Amino acid sequence: MKRIATGLLVGAVSLSMLAGCSSNSNSNSSSGGTIKIGVALELSGAVATYGQDTKSGVEMAVDEINAAGGVNGKKIELVTYDTQSDPAVATTMATKLTTQDKVISIVAPATSGSYKAISPVANANKVPIVSGSATADGATQDSSGKPLPYSFRVCFADSFQGTAMAAFAKDTLNAKTAVIYGDQSSDYAKGLAAAFEKAFTAGGGTIVDKQAYIAGDTDFSATLTKLKAEQFDVIYMPGYYQEVGLIIKAARGLGINVPVLGGDGYDSPTLLELGGAAALNDVYFTNFYSSLDQDPKIQKFIADYKVKFNKEPSGFAAMAYDNIHFQVDAIKRATALTGEAVATAMAATKDFPAITGTLSVDPATHNAIKPAVIIQLKDGVQYKSVKAGA
Repeated sequence: MKRIATGLLVGAVSLSMLAGCSSNSNSNSSSGGTIKIGVALELSGAVATYGQDTKSGVEMAVDEINAAGGVNGKKIELVTYDTQSDPAVATTMATKLTTQDKVISIVAPATSGSYKAISPVANANKVPIVSGSATADGATQDSSGKPLPYSFRVCFADSFQGTAMAAFAKDTLNAKTAVIYGDQSSDYAKGLAAAFEKAFTAGGGTIVDKQAYIAGDTDFSATLTKLKAEQFDVIYMPGYYQEVGLIIKAARGLGINVPVLGGDGYDSPTLLELGGAAALNDVYFTNFYSSLDQDPKIQKFIADYKVKFNKEPSGFAAMAYDNIHFQVDAIKRATALTGEAVATAMAATKDFPAITGTLSVDPATHNAIKPAVIIQLKDGVQYKSVKAGA
């Protein structure tokens, strides 16, 4: 997933810094009795719930692995920094992790803007980064489309979830017309909107109108009043919980009661706080997993997570748990404890048994090949779920 324009990237790390760091690339190996894994997450700021849930999933996985004896006789040591939901800060933290802390790999930010911001640092220093939720198309590739050697994710891309939701709208909700109302300041939301529009129109649907808001907006009345005068079957609303919760509440208050569709950015308890239970009906969003899935692996994970944190895990927590196990699997298969060897092992991953679905790494993109889940909310809580694609 996502957030924040990536234009900050150029100013965040100078070319001289990147060049100076690259000479240390082969020394990013762990020694002694521990294996250092870096964690750079949005623990405060605009999308803090994503980073906090990710951190919980990471810590749960590491605690379990260490309790079982660690990795090749070594315990995992986490080195954690707060990116403050800011790509520039994320870049600074990634530089510390790769050049000072000498981590073997990094749990990368939850959002695409920050993920893309740290990618040059990670690749210059030959330290693999893995995100469980940075879904922007192209985030793991260079400008020519080739996979960046040290950039990975264990989640699908926005084009996949946008396409999956378009198919769901047409085939399950029988929608023939749609409105798109998304966050124009977010690469994530724009990517979802483009994918949904392309797939929905290719399937015979019509986009009646397209409207946009900007992250941080709080008054959506003018746009919603305009939309109320139009006729459409569904509204596709890609964005983050902060604005989406407010928009849905306002839309329902104006009598716009068509199904609302979105992406994994809806997966936060704050959505319910902002939107209210009464408004959050007939709401559907694509996600990485659903707590309603009765797969024994998922149910055990949920039960263990509840014991440890006294709450139900979000998709971000589940993906973080899978992220660590994915990294550890690669470390075990690597020919040496270096970032280069671990990245090679990650790229070769096939049929890894993650709790959120068996995944393989696409060698052409370094994306995960895995299914999505479409979740329906009833009174603001998960009510039904269905898998979509693979």
